[in-house]
Amino acid sequence: MSSDVIIGHDGKPRCVWAGAGDTAFGRYHDEVWGTRTYDESALFEALTLGVFQVGLSWSIVFGKRDAFRKAFRSFDVAKVAAMTERDVDRLVQDASIIRKRAKIQAMMSAEPTLGALAKSYEITRKRAPRSLAELPKSTAQAEAFAKQLKLQRYRFVGPTSVYAFMQNIGVVNDHLHGCFRAADQPGTGAAGAEPRRRR
Repeated sequence: MSSDVIIGHDGKPRCVWAGAGDTAFGRYHDEVWGTRTYDESALFEALTLGVFQVGLSWSIVFGKRDAFRKAFRSFDVAKVAAMTERDVDRLVQDASIIRKRAKIQAMMSAEPTLGALAKSYEITRKRAPRSLAELPKSTAQAEAFAKQLKLQRYRFVGPTSVYAFMQNIGVVNDHLHGCFRAADQPGTGAAGAEPRRRR
């Protein structure tokens, strides 16, 4: 087994970044990351968090997920679209989130209809990556996806952040070989799970 896969306290092998204990990161690994979804709110949340992560560590953004959900009205796309500059002014004063005016405005002005677009960039993987070093930072599909997102008025969406978004929403399954959620595990499926609502 790769050194990038560890055995959790429950006996299940996981990608090393998930940790061995019953933690929020571990549950995120088990239930969210790599779980294919076309739910618009879930897609919008994943992309928004990715946009705010640019230049920061994922752990910082991950720790603010609940605050972002509150700030962006549970990522209800219609409610976010109805937000105004007054909401922007309020959010840049909200210390519980990352207060970047340009990014807040960017997520409010985009066209958050992501399901069909995400589906068109699915990658079927039969061989799971063997190590973290084998994972790409970006791909040709991510570059094309980023261009499409920019046409929908999204900003701060380069190929690297879009590939991370693809990993998050299960368009590609990058759980490592040996992990119980890897693409080459029996019954796992090409993207880690069948489409479902993530937690």
